[in-house]
Amino acid sequence: MTKTLKRTARRRRANLAFGFALAALITGLMAARTAAAEPAAAAPPPAEAPAAGVIRVQSAYGFDETVTRLKADIAAKGIKFFDEIDQSQLGAGANIALRPSKLLIFGNPPLGVQFLTSNPYAGLDWPVRMLVVQDPDGRVFVAYSDFSWVARRYAITDRDAAFKMATEVSASIAGSVSGKAGG
Repeated sequence: MTKTLKRTARRRRANLAFGFALAALITGLMAARTAAAEPAAAAPPPAEAPAAGVIRVQSAYGFDETVTRLKADIAAKGIKFFDEIDQSQLGAGANIALRPSKLLIFGNPPLGVQFLTSNPYAGLDWPVRMLVVQDPDGRVFVAYSDFSWVARRYAITDRDAAFKMATEVSASIAGSVSGKAGG
């Protein structure tokens, strides 16, 4: 009889475990269905979104014109252009809608490599990247890393002149679309 009681107790525990697992699965599916049915909370516009160490400049031009002007200014300065990544297109390929967003990657290797000689992990932020995004109202912004933040991030204290140059050049490139005189 003891064997029968043990077998019964095992079956009850197994049934109870199965019931808990089934309840957890149903709860998870219901939560996912509810989350999918509810509208997503509106993200703050790019100009106001919090991002440590990021400088944002509003463009006076439309999205495509902003990208074209930035690339022209980069070329006019003799800076090496590495790549353009269309993040909206990548999103579309994954069936995820994303407002216009392009990442431009460029740099001056003799300048940028100086940062890597101080801290090789600075390679995570080099070459330079500028992000062009469009907000829900159609405003276009250019965002890039604040080089004083980059210096602090990697504890680079021996490249002040190089950081000053990177700051001035990036500000000039981003300013080329601001529509302000001297920009």
